[in-house]
Amino acid sequence: MVGARFTPGPSDTAPLGAVPPQPRPPVPGPPARDTRSLLLRGAGLVAIAVVSGLLWFLIRHGSATDEPVAQPPAQNTGQFKFTKVAGPEKSADCAAKSYGDTKDFFTDSPCRSLVRALYTAESGGAKALVSVVVVGMPDSTQAKALKALTEKDGTGNVTDLVKDKTFAGTGTPSVSGSDAAYASTVDGTNTTIVLADFYDKHKDKNLIERIADDALRLSSDLHS
Repeated sequence: MVGARFTPGPSDTAPLGAVPPQPRPPVPGPPARDTRSLLLRGAGLVAIAVVSGLLWFLIRHGSATDEPVAQPPAQNTGQFKFTKVAGPEKSADCAAKSYGDTKDFFTDSPCRSLVRALYTAESGGAKALVSVVVVGMPDSTQAKALKALTEKDGTGNVTDLVKDKTFAGTGTPSVSGSDAAYASTVDGTNTTIVLADFYDKHKDKNLIERIADDALRLSSDLHS
């Protein structure tokens, strides 16, 4: 027997079909490295390190440039090379270390200081002995007066280390003799007097005068 037709009511729900599975979203990986940024950052750190090192070096060593540089002795800086062989002998009694009119000058105008030394110089096989005397006077006027006096013949001079027998040796020339060359100069209150003559009775007037003139610079080694 045919059953009665069933008509679904509003409360009845038809079965749903199966929902297909959805793919899972991919898990995000680590972000890609920015190689260019890393290189720039590394270069910046290197530059900072270099600059910092340079500044540290300048801080530690920069003050060294302010230190005075030692100057070579005057006997090695001119036309001739001078070798010291006696002195410096120092005194404050110029009258006792002089003769002739120069002694009288110091009796009336005492000096402040006296430094005497002897050097040798060689040129072209000729050897010279050179006396260098630096006299410190109270003022520049008296220093110039001393220079003017000793420039004249027959007025005496400061006694050199050969004349007073402080220095002696075989064949030592008398630098205060008639063949000796003379030179002098004034620097402030200091008068420098040079006398020079050759060993072995060598004769060369032009050369010995050049040696005497060049020896004036040795006074910078004798200032007290």
